[in-house]
Amino acid sequence: MTDVLRRGRASLAFSFFAQGVAFALLVTRIPAIQDRYGVSDALLPAFLAAVPILAGVGSVSTEKLVRRVPPSRVLRWSQPVVLLALLGVGAGESTVELGVSLAAFGLAVGALDASMNMLGVSLQRSYGRSIMLSFHAVFSLGGILGASLAWVGAHWDLALFVSYLPVVVVLLPAAFVGSRWYVDGGAAEDAVEKDGGEGGALAFKLLLPLCLVMSFAYIGDSTVSNWSAKYLQDVLGSSEQLATVPYNVYMVTTLIGRAVGDFGVRRFGAAAVVRIGAVVAAIGFAVVAAAPGAWVGMLGFTLLGLGLCVLVPQTFAAAGRLFPGASDAAIARLNVFNYVGFLVGSPLVGALGDAWSYRGAMLVPMVLVLVTLVYAKSFAAQPDRYGGGHERPRTADVGRGSNGL
Repeated sequence: MTDVLRRGRASLAFSFFAQGVAFALLVTRIPAIQDRYGVSDALLPAFLAAVPILAGVGSVSTEKLVRRVPPSRVLRWSQPVVLLALLGVGAGESTVELGVSLAAFGLAVGALDASMNMLGVSLQRSYGRSIMLSFHAVFSLGGILGASLAWVGAHWDLALFVSYLPVVVVLLPAAFVGSRWYVDGGAAEDAVEKDGGEGGALAFKLLLPLCLVMSFAYIGDSTVSNWSAKYLQDVLGSSEQLATVPYNVYMVTTLIGRAVGDFGVRRFGAAAVVRIGAVVAAIGFAVVAAAPGAWVGMLGFTLLGLGLCVLVPQTFAAAGRLFPGASDAAIARLNVFNYVGFLVGSPLVGALGDAWSYRGAMLVPMVLVLVTLVYAKSFAAQPDRYGGGHERPRTADVGRGSNGL
């Protein structure tokens, strides 16, 4: 394995890490942001929904952009915008300034998520073995650090700008310097201009199962992130302090599952790992729905982290295998359904919880995750497309470097 690939992998991993930190710092300080700008409870959902909607726009725009410039260049410039937009959220004074900062954050996050996963898939192709889960593991690690830094800021009652500034000062130059070593996928990716090389309708037919799996995974993820604390406290009768634990446990088990998941893919294949992940996640939702008390509920959220963690990285990797000559376009389109799931998940569970019961509401993402089993064959290796069996021989075809601006 060449030094070029190793440096490319390390620099991309740092980009995933920085994104995890930035995203966690934003979403975990939403109450403080609401207080700073005086955003009403009625208006807050509109601000929050705007971010994933604009992220979807950013992802679609990236599909068009990478026809003219390499994904590494999109990532190089979108990551600083995300970090500066985060700082803008902490520095603004009016709701207009907040809106502008969140809009910039959303558009840049869409471009960032799409281009990061494009580079991850192309690097995995060059490595000839599963490495996508390791990138998403580093993202989870960044999320844990970002949430911890947010807790410190809240605990010491620090202003948002004071909390965000040191993080941006450290991450922004490091990410920009590291971007010198990004590795693009090479000439094969240029076939994106042919819209998948097989016709738009057939391409969408192949991609649709992965889009559904991506949406279902993020519906499950948003259920945990938005409802775990309320569920534990209001339904299972835990203390307020204990109710903060499930999401932290979920994040830790997500990190653990992703850290070891690549080994499982190499040994058993992606389809088997996805099937196991879907079953474990479904069991987790069932345990949460039936839990007699807080500690059993905690076990359910632990299983959710271990199960859901493999679905998203393997969905991106599967798109790379299905569309080896147009993986950039496939990933950009697939990434939109990340935000669809995020937008649908929390309101869906909330509406069902209010109209029916929160225990019953947990069964809906359980069923959706189980539907993933129907589409598991889409994750199998495609010998005529990319790889054969679980691995293929390593290659030193590293494509374009990205030392230039």
